[in-house]
This record gives sequence, C-alpha cells and structure tokens, in this order.
Amino acid sequence: MNRIAALVAVACVVLTGCTTAEQGKPVAAGTTTTKAPTKAPTSKKAVSREFVPTETTKDPTKKIDGVVAFDYKPGLHIDPTKRVAYDKAPPFGGAHDQAWAACMGVVYPKAVRTESIVHSLEHGAVWISYEPGLGEDEVKALAKRVDNKPYLLMSPYPGQDTPISLQSWGRQLKVDSADDERIDQFISATLRNKYLTPEPGASCDVLGPPHFDQDDPPPFDPTPPGADAVPVTGG
Repeated sequence: MNRIAALVAVACVVLTGCTTAEQGKPVAAGTTTTKAPTKAPTSKKAVSREFVPTETTKDPTKKIDGVVAFDYKPGLHIDPTKRVAYDKAPPFGGAHDQAWAACMGVVYPKAVRTESIVHSLEHGAVWISYEPGLGEDEVKALAKRVDNKPYLLMSPYPGQDTPISLQSWGRQLKVDSADDERIDQFISATLRNKYLTPEPGASCDVLGPPHFDQDDPPPFDPTPPGADAVPVTGG
C-alpha cells in the first residue's frame, strides 16, 4: 500500500467507518438492513382481548369458527313447576324459569334444572356444559376457568352431542377438548356482552330457598318435556 492509499484508509476509519464489510460485501454503516417481525399475540390473555366486544365489533363471535347464532325473545318467564320444550340441546335462549341459577363462578357437580340456567344466560352469563362421562382432567381444566369467576357457571348436561358445549344468550359453541382455544375466545366475546344479551349485568347472585338454592339446586329432568310444556317461544 502506497502512502496516499494508507492515508485514505486511515481517514475512512476516523470518519466512523464509512463502510463495513460483511461476508465480503460492503454495507453502508448505520443502515438497518432487516426489520424485526411483528410478534403475534400468543398469550391466552392477549388472544382473549382480541374478542372483547366494542362499539365497532359488537359481535366478536363472528370471528370464531363454529359458533351458532339464534335470536330468542327475552323476558318469557314460567312457573317453577313448568317445563320448556327447548329446541336446542343444551338450550341457549327462550322461555325460562323466573328464578335464575346462581352464576358467580359456580361449578355445579350435578346437572341442574335447565330452565333456571337459561335465565342466567339472559343476565349475561356464560354456561359451560359437558357430557357426564368427560375425563377428570378435562373437567378440572374447565372448572379452573369458571371457579369464582363472575357470570360463569358450569355443569354436566346429559345427552349433549359433544364432550363440551358453551352457551350464552343466542350463541353456542361446541368443542371436543378443554384445550380448544375457542373456549376463551367465546367467553371473551359473549360474557355480559351488552350488544347480544337482553339484561347484561343483571344479578347472578344466589337467590336461596325457596327460589334457587345453590347448595341444593333443582335437578335436571332427563324425561321428555311432555305435552303441557311451554314452547321455547313462550306460547
């Protein structure tokens, strides 16, 4: 290297290295060559937030594969001695008992009177039902989501055609596993959703005897409703 070339090289280094070399190719110093990829939300909490209803997205269940929607007329109350001929199993709307089932994060170990639970849905609750033969680990995973969580309740439901089913007023999602990510999405989308629920935020507290005793709830009736049953439309 002659003296002039050496001086040029030294000047280049002094001026912050006008070029750097990477794998034999010159790259301008200070230039960003790669952009960090945007991370997709991966946590359960972050994913669930995507499904919280807003003024512009009033029904986030439309983004959840498999959700069934149906319009039911609210406010159709029946006497506690009556039954309703529901059109869905498990039902998710229609006429219902005048007394709601306690739904402040209650895990019912046995099946409960359906007409009472449907009233809870009218207040904005989400009901997780499961077939009685569901595995213990699956039941525990579901109960963890529900226990002591306001406006959630859970119970077995004999005769349902999938292992697990979720109900809110006018919406239903059936899944095969407690690991299904759509469970949390459905809960976020429908829990006390003021755009979908007739009485969002109405009481879910314990009524107590003689109306609905959380510790000794009226049982599920497995027999057909009979000819004197009230239609799901109330009559």
